[in-house]
Amino acid sequence: MIPVLDIGRQDKAIRPEIDAAIARVMDRAQFILGAEGEAFERAFASYCGVAHAVGVGSGTDALQVALLACGISPGDEVITVSHTSPATVAAVELIGASAVPVDIDPRRFTMDPRRIAAAFTRRTRALLPVHLYGQPADLEPILEFADRHGLPVIEDCSQAHGARYREKRVGAWGRIATFSFYPTKNLGAYGDGGAVLTQDPQLAERARQIRQYGWDANRISRRKGLNSRLDEIQAAVLAVKLKRLDAWNAERRRLATLYDSRLAGKELTIPYAAPDSTHVYHTYVIRHPHRDALRAHLAARGIGTAIHFPLPVHLHPGFANLSGFSGSLPETEAAAREVLTLPLFPGMREDELQQVVDAIADFKPSTEEKAVRRA
Repeated sequence: MIPVLDIGRQDKAIRPEIDAAIARVMDRAQFILGAEGEAFERAFASYCGVAHAVGVGSGTDALQVALLACGISPGDEVITVSHTSPATVAAVELIGASAVPVDIDPRRFTMDPRRIAAAFTRRTRALLPVHLYGQPADLEPILEFADRHGLPVIEDCSQAHGARYREKRVGAWGRIATFSFYPTKNLGAYGDGGAVLTQDPQLAERARQIRQYGWDANRISRRKGLNSRLDEIQAAVLAVKLKRLDAWNAERRRLATLYDSRLAGKELTIPYAAPDSTHVYHTYVIRHPHRDALRAHLAARGIGTAIHFPLPVHLHPGFANLSGFSGSLPETEAAAREVLTLPLFPGMREDELQQVVDAIADFKPSTEEKAVRRA
C-alpha cells in the first residue's frame, strides 16, 4: 500500500529530539502559556516575517480569533471561497457573521480577484482568501481591492506553511493571518493547534486577550473571548519541526517536479505553480475528467488517494443557508468533481512515485464512464 500521506516517515529521524522536547515540558510541569509557547511564537513570527504570533488551540479557533480581533461581528459579511475546508466558513458563521463565497481561479484553486467586486456590499467587512494546497492566492489584486474599500485582509494559511507570494511568505501580507498545526499540515503538531499572525501590536494584544476569556494582564475580561490556547507540549513539538520545515518543503517540491514531468501528456491536469509564488505542495492535486473511476483504479492497485474537497462548502447540508450560491460558482463546483490528491510527503520514495505514475498510465475509462462524462 502506498499511502496518500505518511507522517511517521517524516518524523522518524527527529523522534529523539521530539522526545527530549516533550520531556522538558514534563519536567517543568507548566502546560499552558509557558516558556515553550512563547519561544515558538517568537520563532514562528520571525520565520514568517511578522512581528507577532499568538498560539491558539486550532486553525479554526485561529480564524475566529482573527475575525474577532478585526472587529467582525454579527450581521457583517466576509467574502471568502467555497472550495476550502468547511472550517473557513464555519469560523465566520460561529461568530455570527455571514460568509459570502466567490468563485475560484481554476488554475490556482484560490479566490479569483475578478469576482470580488460583484460580491461586495455595504455589509462587507473583510476579505478572507485561502492559500490552498500549498499555492498562495493571488494577493496583490485582493489587497488592492481591500485598500480601496478600507477592508482588512485575513489570510487563511492553513495549507501553505512556508509558501511565498513574490518576496514574502504568506501570513505577512494581510492585516492578520491564521495557521493550523493539525498533524497533517506541512508544519504539524501531535494534536490540534493554531496561530494568529500580525504586524500590528494592537491586533496581537486583542488576539492574546480573545484566546483567553478576553483577559488583560490582571485577568480582567476587557472583551468577550474564547478558551483557546496552544499547549506547551504542542509548542515544543512544533519548535523542533519548524527547524526542518524548509527542508521538508524542498522535498515536497522535488517530488512534485518528478510528478509533473512523468505525468506530462496524460489525460489529466497537473497542479499549476504560479510564477509569482513558491508552491509548497501541502497536497499534490491533479484534475481528471474521470476522477472517481481513476481513484477506484488506483485503490485496486494499493495506492491511497484523497479528495480535497469532494463538496464545496455551500453544498454541504450543514451550510444550507448558503444554498443560494448553488450553480453560481461554476469553477468551484467543477473542481469538486475533478480534483484528486495523489501521494506526496517527505520520505516518499521515488519508486513509489513511479508506481503511482505507472498506475495512472494504465488507467482506461470504460465506455460507460466516457458517456457519463459527455452527458
